[in-house]
Amino acid sequence: MLICPDCKFENPDSNKFCQNCGTSLTHKVCPECSTDVALNAQHCHNCGAECGTVWWAMIAQKATCAVSEPGKVTVTVGGGNEEVFTRSQFSVGSYLDQEQRYQLLEPLPTPADIATNTEVGVRVLDCQPYQVSPIEAMLENEPKGLITPSVGANGIPSLAKAYIGLQSEIQPGIPLIHDAWQQGGMQVVLIEDRSYWQPLLDLWQNETTSSLQILHWCYQMTQLWAVLEPVNCRQSLLELSNLRLDEDQTLALQRLYVDSLNSQPNSELATSATDKIAAVVEQPLTIKALGQVWQTLFRHSQRTQFGSVVQMLEDLELGEIETLAQLRSRLEEIATELEVPSIPTTYPTEERQTAVPTILQLDDQPDDTSGKSDDLPTIVLSMQLSSLEDAGRTDVGRQRRHNEDYFGIETKINKLELPKSRVLQAHGLYILCDGMGGHAGGEVASQLAVTTLQQYFQEHWTSQQLPTEDCIREAVYLANQTIYNLNQKDARSGVGRMGTTLVLLLLQDTQVAVAHVGDSRLYRLTRKRGLEQVTVDHEVGQREIARGVETSIAYARPDAYQLTQALGPRDEHSINPDVAFFDINEDTLMLLASDGLSDNDLLEINWQTHLEPLLSSGANLELGVTNLIDLANQHNGHDNITAVVIRAKVRPNQESLK
Repeated sequence: MLICPDCKFENPDSNKFCQNCGTSLTHKVCPECSTDVALNAQHCHNCGAECGTVWWAMIAQKATCAVSEPGKVTVTVGGGNEEVFTRSQFSVGSYLDQEQRYQLLEPLPTPADIATNTEVGVRVLDCQPYQVSPIEAMLENEPKGLITPSVGANGIPSLAKAYIGLQSEIQPGIPLIHDAWQQGGMQVVLIEDRSYWQPLLDLWQNETTSSLQILHWCYQMTQLWAVLEPVNCRQSLLELSNLRLDEDQTLALQRLYVDSLNSQPNSELATSATDKIAAVVEQPLTIKALGQVWQTLFRHSQRTQFGSVVQMLEDLELGEIETLAQLRSRLEEIATELEVPSIPTTYPTEERQTAVPTILQLDDQPDDTSGKSDDLPTIVLSMQLSSLEDAGRTDVGRQRRHNEDYFGIETKINKLELPKSRVLQAHGLYILCDGMGGHAGGEVASQLAVTTLQQYFQEHWTSQQLPTEDCIREAVYLANQTIYNLNQKDARSGVGRMGTTLVLLLLQDTQVAVAHVGDSRLYRLTRKRGLEQVTVDHEVGQREIARGVETSIAYARPDAYQLTQALGPRDEHSINPDVAFFDINEDTLMLLASDGLSDNDLLEINWQTHLEPLLSSGANLELGVTNLIDLANQHNGHDNITAVVIRAKVRPNQESLK
């Protein structure tokens, strides 16, 4: 079946368009120039950008091979059966599978060239990316108690079983498996392509990398060790060429290695002298191996071991640190030494919400049974902004004749860059309003609210701190009074009185304040927590729920979606804006949305396809906002549609070091 990339509807293989939403199933849009590109094309024919779906293929050969005649290789497999391969089958442009789905982007050695019990890796282009693979179908059906016959236990290559076993961990450090099969004497496993990800050693040896960041990577290795130990893949952490960093500088593995008696790197995968470096470990594998990896990283990066790290590595080598819990505790102690003594933070209000801190210890990670402790200290890492981007767009929709939505974006970024430090200071004001009152009413109210708020904060928000809650409330009351005065001046009455909803976001570095009136919303998305609705709609249904009425009963009322407050129709005594504060402690996507975008749970249903990809630095926010508008027009379209997206990326604060 073909899975629609937009709505995830399951289509027959013969469909050229999704029968649910009409999306093309034969072409996709280039992320760089928005040109339609065939699914089986690796590069865009217009701008040359790589837009194909590429996987990393690992091939292992355990059969006996012999050259039967020039240009042909005979493979003898179990039971004495023979299979003949021609050398053209392993050249660039040929296919790895009999179905001709996976096309080789690099030449593949013939079975005769692959030594017994070794593996090679190559990049392959998926010519049918919307087609569900048997492995994906199995993983999807497994939680439902279903079995996919085509990938029964006997049909899964041994190379694939560790990946399948770890899929339930939802651990970003482990590459996802896409497909796997056995063909003749070969095992083939396709995983996420991480061959182009930055090697850990490159950044480890960078002078601007802080000691605290290095400790953080060490801590992440201990977490991965606990995940890999049950499937005997700890060797994956001992191959320096296998240690990579994602775009957020989080430790990740390029692939999995099965533990072996000989802890040496696979030379087939080594591409440089540094790739061939491996930690020499004793058998059986213990956490002492992690210490030897760290020593190797320090040695080959020519960085000096700092502070208590020297003693920790010695204790690991002598066996005085025996468990993961002890090792993590030691890392946390060293991090505490490096942190500047905490300085109390002055918040705009005592009622400020408590933010979830970024910590060395990740939530819900497996631990070694010999050293579990619920009392381990947690080290809070101070974070700083590394980048801030935004984009906004509004659309009239498919049914309205006028657009009563209005938005405003004001961003100021100051960058201070020195040889060993880089500081980014950001000051952002984002406003979205959804007007009501008809043409020349709602349009006026929403625009008036935005311009009034912008003028207010230009005059009253001049420091490098967020405004206080009282200051934000005063700004909202002023916007309300400005619209109210115009209603009174024009002698508007009843439904003729114009008004508007409001959602307002203020950002100062990694601190955020949000205020809202009505049913326009703020959403927050992070990789750890997924999609969260930050604001609560000011409407009758939510009012009833707050009074203790069950949701199904509250929204069975005919007036459930009527607003309980808005800016403009009445004076300031009739509104009570919600104001909240939070900190950005991990890469975050924030979305201001009018109800034309959020109605019918559209974002809750489609966030994984339309919002989560926008967390990546390479994703084009302008194109992402356009795709959100298109999605709303496909599934809603009954109202004006507005989206403002802010992408904030953070990293550990190097200035917090002594």
